[in-house]
Formats: sequence, C-alpha cells, structure tokens
Amino acid sequence: MENISQESLIQYLKGKGVLKSQKIEEALHKIKRQDFVNTNSRTEAYIDYPLGIGFGQTISQPSTVVFMLEQLNIDTGDNILDIGCGSGWQLALLAEITGPSGKVTGIEIIKDLTIKARNNISKYSFNNIQIVHGDGNKGFSLNAPYDKIVCACATKGEVPKDLLEQLRLGGKLMIPVGEGVQELLVIKKIGQDRFEKKRFPGFMFVPFVKK
Repeated sequence: MENISQESLIQYLKGKGVLKSQKIEEALHKIKRQDFVNTNSRTEAYIDYPLGIGFGQTISQPSTVVFMLEQLNIDTGDNILDIGCGSGWQLALLAEITGPSGKVTGIEIIKDLTIKARNNISKYSFNNIQIVHGDGNKGFSLNAPYDKIVCACATKGEVPKDLLEQLRLGGKLMIPVGEGVQELLVIKKIGQDRFEKKRFPGFMFVPFVKK
C-alpha cells in the first residue's frame, strides 16, 4: 500500500463519507501531508493510518483529522487553538480553512516537535499561525477567547477547566477522553458555565504529556 497519491486519499475519504466539506477538501489538496511526516515515512504519507513523528508522538490518521475538522464547522475568520500540534499538519489545514482573516495558535509541549512544526509550516506562506512551546492543559490565554479548540491528545479524566474558560460563547472544544479506546467529546459553550456535549466513541490518541 505504498506510494498512494494525495488525490487517491481524498477520493477514499469522500467515498467513505468522512470528507463532505468543500473547504476541507480544498485544504487537503493544498496542504501536503508528506511535508509533515518524517523522511522515512513519505511513501506512506497518504495511507489512512497514523505515522510516528518521534518522541513517542504521531501524526494522526487522515480520516480522524478530517472527521474532527468536519465536526468543528470552521468558519472563515475563526480564532482557533490546536493543542498538541505535533509536526503541524492539522495546524496548516486549520490555517488554510479559516483563511487570512483568521488566527490559528498551535501549542506543543515537546520543544523539538515545536521546532519541527515551525520548520514544516515554513514550507508554506501562512501569516495567520503562531506556534507556542507550552503546556496544552492550560491552553493559551493570551490569544483567547477561541471560536474552536481542538486537541490531538487525550485526557484521562476531567476536561481541563482552562480550556473551557478560554472558549468563546458559542465556541466548540473537541477533545479525546479516556484510556485505551477513547471517545471524542465535542463540547459547545452555551452559557457562562453551561455546555452541550456530543460523544463519538472508538478513537485512539496519544495521551496528554504533562510537565
């Protein structure tokens, strides 16, 4: 299954019913996953599974990333926080979808991955991305409130309170919860301390790394 093309992956995701949005499809055409994987993984860049990027971390499987992007309903101009941005692929997709009028902040706790994400993003001409080395459990209050927060790492128990506080009213947080096979929570802020939740079972993410 090596050397599968970018176009083949996009058609596969559409056929599977995961990819529905035209904006996301256009972003997948522009942002090449091969630019965000390790050199020895490039022939596998467009296969639908996660790939190691070093330091015990992975670049998420394409169908999972697209599912998350579809659930977030990203709008042009959104202010977005990407927690555990890893090598930067999802970060670049978010920046492309939200457009020049939006802002995307990536936060990564592993310093070497922060550097890797910056290097990978520099292959493109984005002016709406900030990449921060820090603890995603605490979010990033300097750029809050956020329209969307998305986590590529799982919390074992409670959803970090700081992330809920940094959501704009009407904003959405997507976060994996649990150990082993996890569920994805989509949390919409409908009041100061009021939230609506949707649950999607059957996912596997690396856990939050804590300082």
